[in-house]
Amino acid sequence: MANKATIVAHSGDMDKIYSALIIGNGALAMGMEASIFFTFWGVQRLKKDGLEKGPLSKMNMLGLGKLMVKLKMKKVGVVSLEKLLQDFKELGGKILACDMTMEIMGIKKEELRDDLISDYCAVGTYVNEARDSSITLFI
Repeated sequence: MANKATIVAHSGDMDKIYSALIIGNGALAMGMEASIFFTFWGVQRLKKDGLEKGPLSKMNMLGLGKLMVKLKMKKVGVVSLEKLLQDFKELGGKILACDMTMEIMGIKKEELRDDLISDYCAVGTYVNEARDSSITLFI
């Protein structure tokens, strides 16, 4: 088994995308390989200008909850999703976009941030990543 973490980002909720990227960056910083397979609502966050658009998973309160959490995160020095995503790529993390999800949801490659995506792929790529991983997570 490889020293590797594989994460499925199924949700597009802001806090869950934060979790996936924080864990992925942590794995990379500890010398592991890491990949995040974005599927269903997670793929929505890979759209151009889509990263910050996800709601808060709990207590969103018509966006007020998200605003309060973002203000608290800023106060304690949590970096932005954009910075986490850039760091993930710079540290060698793989961003995998599910092409079946893209077809189902009518998302075109041109709508996504091609500068960040390592591969447009199907479940077989995820399974190959996961079967060699010491850590697998579904977020």
